[in-house]
Amino acid sequence: MESFEQLTTQYTPMIYKIISSLNIYMNKDEFFQIGLIALWEAYKRFDPEKGNFTNYAYTFIKGRLLTEMSQANRYIENTYTVNEEIFDFIADEFSCCPLEEDILLSYCQAAALTENQTKWVLYTCLKDCSVKEIAEIEQVSLSAVKSWRAGARKKLKKARQENRLF
Repeated sequence: MESFEQLTTQYTPMIYKIISSLNIYMNKDEFFQIGLIALWEAYKRFDPEKGNFTNYAYTFIKGRLLTEMSQANRYIENTYTVNEEIFDFIADEFSCCPLEEDILLSYCQAAALTENQTKWVLYTCLKDCSVKEIAEIEQVSLSAVKSWRAGARKKLKKARQENRLF
């Protein structure tokens, strides 16, 4: 069989024809590279006893491009890019239900929580933040936030048992 460089020269028009027949109009260079890789794999896997290389290469390259197209389409369907302008229309999470924050703050005050324990309650209940996210926001260690959590839970449980919470 010929060298791969000769095959590349010979089969480049075929790769472009397949790209055209599949109506690929975006990322043509990327799909051409995928076609070349498929040509290389077809070149390595081809068994001359099983038929003509041109038919084998065509089928192999087209199959590989179809697979790549379906993966790219799946990615596009499952992702959504957001323009910066849309953030102007999104309300602050705390502003949508100001009473929730007031109620939580009253519970924290009734349970005599520290400032950091109160932060943990607000981040957890209002913003649904994880311990790691809270640590990043407050620029403290994970163990510090876990300590806030443990203290807040203990004090809130005690306040509930003593009926200091509403």
